[in-house]
Amino acid sequence: MAVNVLGISAFYHDSAAAIVQDGKIVAAAQEERFSRKKHDPRFPQHAINYCLAEAFIEVDELDAVVFYDHPLLTLDRVLKSLLTVAPRGEQQWLKAAPSVLGVKVHVERYIRDALQSEVPVLFTRHHLTHAASAFYPSPFSDAAILTIDGVGEWATTSIAEGSGDRIRAHKEIHYPHSLGLLYSAFTYYCGFKVNSGEYKLMGLAPYGKPRFVDKIRENLIHTKPDGSFRLNMEYFGFMDSNVMTNKRFDELFGGPPRSPESKISRREMDLAASVQVVTEDVVLGLARHAREITGMENLVLAGGVALNCVANGLLLREKIFENVWIQPASGDAGGALGAALLASYRKFGVPRQVNSQGNDSQEGSFLGPAFSSTEVKAFLDRGGYPYEVVEDPQERAEKIAEVLAEGGVVGHFSGRMEFGPRSLGARSILGDPRNSETQVLMNLKIKYRESFRPFAPSVLEENCSEYFELEGESPYMLLVAPVERKRRLPMDWSNFEKGDDDLMSLVKQPRSDIPAVTHVDHSARVQTVRRDVSPAYYDVIAAFKQLTGCGVVVNTSFNVRGEPIVCSPQDAYRCFMRTDMDMLALENCLLRKSDQPKQEDDENWRKEYELD
Repeated sequence: MAVNVLGISAFYHDSAAAIVQDGKIVAAAQEERFSRKKHDPRFPQHAINYCLAEAFIEVDELDAVVFYDHPLLTLDRVLKSLLTVAPRGEQQWLKAAPSVLGVKVHVERYIRDALQSEVPVLFTRHHLTHAASAFYPSPFSDAAILTIDGVGEWATTSIAEGSGDRIRAHKEIHYPHSLGLLYSAFTYYCGFKVNSGEYKLMGLAPYGKPRFVDKIRENLIHTKPDGSFRLNMEYFGFMDSNVMTNKRFDELFGGPPRSPESKISRREMDLAASVQVVTEDVVLGLARHAREITGMENLVLAGGVALNCVANGLLLREKIFENVWIQPASGDAGGALGAALLASYRKFGVPRQVNSQGNDSQEGSFLGPAFSSTEVKAFLDRGGYPYEVVEDPQERAEKIAEVLAEGGVVGHFSGRMEFGPRSLGARSILGDPRNSETQVLMNLKIKYRESFRPFAPSVLEENCSEYFELEGESPYMLLVAPVERKRRLPMDWSNFEKGDDDLMSLVKQPRSDIPAVTHVDHSARVQTVRRDVSPAYYDVIAAFKQLTGCGVVVNTSFNVRGEPIVCSPQDAYRCFMRTDMDMLALENCLLRKSDQPKQEDDENWRKEYELD
């Protein structure tokens, strides 16, 4: 009989489910993809139903359901933390109490009621699930493990080591001292949303100068030679209020937080650059200490801070470890996967199998639902939406490449949906990287988001070194690397440095011969693509190269601002019709925008997402 373990993360943000059968990852998905509520924290019923269906089992065939953290330890942290700031903290208590005294305390009963089963429910610890999610799917038999996030129970940072099927903890840093919360404080202060706007802050950093680094180090965070750190809580509001920073923080940086959607000033750019430098320094310090105390040659990473791909790229280039592998679902969603793997190997004794070819066991992170061509055609026929069927995969790739080469934008929907925050070709919007207008067009007309935000390149793995200074592969788009030097073009910063805060003057400047995927500091967040992992997507890039000589395409997630990445053909068609995409590739069905019937609510929907 197979050992079936379901992992769940829920009730904070990015709830998810994952199922592991005899140690093999069968399926994993975030609830938001089904509910269409971004970062949905609710019980992941839809994701669970999908995972069970993908594994072809019923609830009663589960050996266990594993929750990704320990609610009682979270309650302990909340109560003790509030006592330290009493009588302040009423707002925090009112915010936290319904969760920590409600569903989280009774999560075992809640799970059994929701699943209508007396299946065994197990609990683990938050950072242990992060560690498991990073180590067990990695291609390494042995590795140092570094997990960094906001907070999980008490831990905010941990160093551990994995060997075979065992994970041994070495050190932890505890709340309120958190690198993730430091970064989130600056995310909030710069006018972005905490737990989702951190990507924006990272993308803004190259426009600024790190002139606040010393001020941050002198006032906000004290670091030690072993990489450990402490925050000066006199400047932060997250312990005793519902905001991340306080008036002392405002005074330190010259005024109140930026209002969301207002113009981004030089101050925000420089703050973003400064906290990015501090973050990188702390990550490098922790990695060096992890190498020192474990003696391992390999490193694996997880936790929300592991999604900081700029820091990851620097860590790789510093060569502290010979090899680095990062969990593509490093945030809380990945905790569901870690919990299921941990119970499989440690509770039920399933032997861990490491891939003999040096590949990870995450299957390209294509762990979500797929839809057959028959299902796609049935949906399109039911709606009366015109489409062309292209049975030959090579012809399909060539037709998509032709649209891209003509400057068009294509929604690409193929195979199983990605698990984690990145689109990797299965649910992606594609563009031509050679066109300097592509970044602005796709940001404002397709994604309805800030124009400064860079797009990522997908490159054929064998061609990567021709375009980027990156050693090894980057299949999960979690590493930033410099664009190859000979491809770069000089940037004119003169007006900007004279005080012109208009980001568009920089955004529109070509920065290389692939300007749409080159950031203003000549960097790029790279995804390398292999045909054995993602054949349909690989073929599109290869066809584009055959047509244009360029082995790179723009890849951004198939969604618009405020919505999750699309899951179903219905989601994809809706997004296609309400943006300025030119083609939608739904498996082997190709739809051209010019052929589609007009949607009645197009204009109202577009106005919802227009940016100032």
